[in-house]
Amino acid sequence: MAGTQSRPAAFGRPVALNRAAPHAPIITDIPARLDRLPWSRFHVLVVIALGITWILDGLEVTIVGSVAPVLQRSDTLGLSAEGVGAAASSYVAGAVIGALLFGWMSDRLGRRQIFTVTLGLYILGVGLTALSWNLASFALFRLITGLGIGGEYSAINSAIDELMPARLRGRVDLIVNGTFWAGAALGAAGSMLLLQGTVLPVTLAWRLIFGIGALMGLGVIALRRWVPESPRWLMTHRRVEEATRIVVQIEARHGGSTVRLTETLDTVSIHPAGTFGLREALRVLSGPYRGRAGYVLVLMIAQAFLYNAVFFTYGLVLTRYDHVADASVGLYILPLAVGNFLGPLALGKWFDTLGRRRMIVLTYSLAGILMFVVSVLFAAGMLDARLQTTLWVVIFFFASAAASAAYLTASEIFPLEIRALTIALFYALGTLFGGVAAPFLFGWLIGRGSLLSLATGYGAAALLMLIAAAVTARWGVDAEGQSLERIAPPLSSMM
Repeated sequence: MAGTQSRPAAFGRPVALNRAAPHAPIITDIPARLDRLPWSRFHVLVVIALGITWILDGLEVTIVGSVAPVLQRSDTLGLSAEGVGAAASSYVAGAVIGALLFGWMSDRLGRRQIFTVTLGLYILGVGLTALSWNLASFALFRLITGLGIGGEYSAINSAIDELMPARLRGRVDLIVNGTFWAGAALGAAGSMLLLQGTVLPVTLAWRLIFGIGALMGLGVIALRRWVPESPRWLMTHRRVEEATRIVVQIEARHGGSTVRLTETLDTVSIHPAGTFGLREALRVLSGPYRGRAGYVLVLMIAQAFLYNAVFFTYGLVLTRYDHVADASVGLYILPLAVGNFLGPLALGKWFDTLGRRRMIVLTYSLAGILMFVVSVLFAAGMLDARLQTTLWVVIFFFASAAASAAYLTASEIFPLEIRALTIALFYALGTLFGGVAAPFLFGWLIGRGSLLSLATGYGAAALLMLIAAAVTARWGVDAEGQSLERIAPPLSSMM
């Protein structure tokens, strides 16, 4: 990587940023030193402290799906099916705004400074949700909760990728993103326990369920203080001494100093030029990276539409079409969460061995084909609650790995200086279509009471997944085992 001065041929011409380079270039081996580190307690700490975000998000999404029927009762919030969908859309809209705002701040101020702010915002929002008194307050507090979760996504996806060794980055990212479903399982189990009405009255139990997330958030604040700033981010802001000190400490404490110290490491040459704003990021994405930008957008839209179409409204499907009791909804959502968690856990290593492109094509294709089968069976009235849940488990075993791979792809194939903002942009665009539109659309379809209408929505989700598989086969990026700087050279190296 030493002295890299142009993009790989696949991206076309170099990026012209029109910035002065007042200082001599920095030549550093920091990326190579991070990539050669053995797996250690340090990496486990990073995964636990930062990966909690996905657990919290999974908890939030599943709680809404599980308690949605309860929230329609007159002695709770008295929401309609459309109101449940609107509140779900408020949460996702907040996540979009939070991702954009804090993604921009993360690239400017660093990954670490954003962690406490976004986690605190989440704790505030979910705590207030437990105190909601009508649709307006519930939707507002869900919006605040989403702001915190969305803000976490950009900074944390960036930090995890920038701290993980290249040879393990794929499986670690998939497993971390897959822990979303550990949170989902927790939400489903908590709803089953508390919504039975034996521990607490249901009118109080649904509020306590939301409080679980706030307690988890409080518990992780102290843990994050041990996670350092990303050395990769520091080096692009001319804080090389600080970055080197962090790497040396990691090597000394976790065995890196004993790994082939005499080897010649690759270096990267950069001209730190401060921060890069939205306008410059869009110039990069619409110029030499436009092919990759379109590719990631398709992946994000497809998985967001499928997931939000099913999970935000599955409780309503179970109670309306399958006549499942409100308190038993979590019993059907729990196995879905388990299947979703096992998918990335079982398939993650193959994204580093067989490769990104092959595995993304495989997982998106299988999820799309199986989703189409479900839509046909549902339209024909051939599914009961148990069979439909079983089919969802199989589908989401593959779809979960596919969705996690979408976030992995968005975080590793664009330049470091705009990584968090780029993640936020694609998360926002994909989620606005799949995450905001889908819950509202499917809430409306369920409200119509027609099996065929809802089945058509499921078919649309299947089609999007198959389109994403085809796009990956043609334009996918083989990023397995490569350093982030080789996949996408820093913008600073183009000065």
